[in-house]
Amino acid sequence: MNSLVSLHHAVSGRLDRADWLLSTLARVVFAGALVMYFWVSGLTKLGDGLAGLINPSVGAYVQMFPRVMESVGYDSSQLGVIYRLIAIAGTWAEFILPALIVVGLLTRLAALGMIGFVAVQSLTDYYGHGQVAELGAWFDRFPNAPILDQRAFWTFVLLVLVIKGAGPLSFDRALSRSRLSA
Repeated sequence: MNSLVSLHHAVSGRLDRADWLLSTLARVVFAGALVMYFWVSGLTKLGDGLAGLINPSVGAYVQMFPRVMESVGYDSSQLGVIYRLIAIAGTWAEFILPALIVVGLLTRLAALGMIGFVAVQSLTDYYGHGQVAELGAWFDRFPNAPILDQRAFWTFVLLVLVIKGAGPLSFDRALSRSRLSA
């Protein structure tokens, strides 16, 4: 029994000193589970051709402003410039923020931005698209609700990055080392 306790203490001690592990795993989990979700979602919002980067598709407006689009008969030309700017910013955020997290550049800021993005996305899904059944409930026996359950895990991974940073294999670490040596 003493050897088992000693082994436990030895392993626990090593894990306590492994500051790099949690942040690195959080970035790997984000890259493996979520980066393509956001990039593919961003692709659905781009308009045609290169100009699509600043001319979102009608689908972008429908996804982001479902009730407003319904009220204007799904004619995005009736929306003001603020809607266009929000659609462009939201589309770019789906590409830029995940990419920054994956390469570990401005990771804390990008993860914080993604937490805000997920919150807005969840509120839009619930209130704008009326996905009431998908909301789910915490502390029930069903762990698969797309909004409360899944996005809580997404947010947890992002919170780890906000708190711990990107870890040793990142541009953030390389830049902090170069700044210290200068």
